[in-house]
Amino acid sequence: MHPLRIFPKQINAVCYNQVRLALLRVGGPLRVALLQHRGLEVILDKEMWLCVDSNADDQPVMAWREFKIRGRNNLHLPIACELQLYHSCAGLIMGSALDDLEQALEKI
Repeated sequence: MHPLRIFPKQINAVCYNQVRLALLRVGGPLRVALLQHRGLEVILDKEMWLCVDSNADDQPVMAWREFKIRGRNNLHLPIACELQLYHSCAGLIMGSALDDLEQALEKI
């Protein structure tokens, strides 16, 4: 499936670091339900975070990819990446979905 739109994006370092730690502890891919977004789940691995609609046979909604971590020598600066939107309404939740992901990861 081809994305409808692709944007350059930055991910908060806290969120990125939480995902990396969860993947190191639990292994991947890791599937996390977004508590504030009914039916949405994020499938996390090192290369991509894929947000899917679990109520629609895991139809892709958006994906964060192409994390710019080569040569990274800090843990506090945002991570540049590419955000791919697969659903026409994905742009409305792209920020709140990451906030929701951070909260869900705190419970793991």
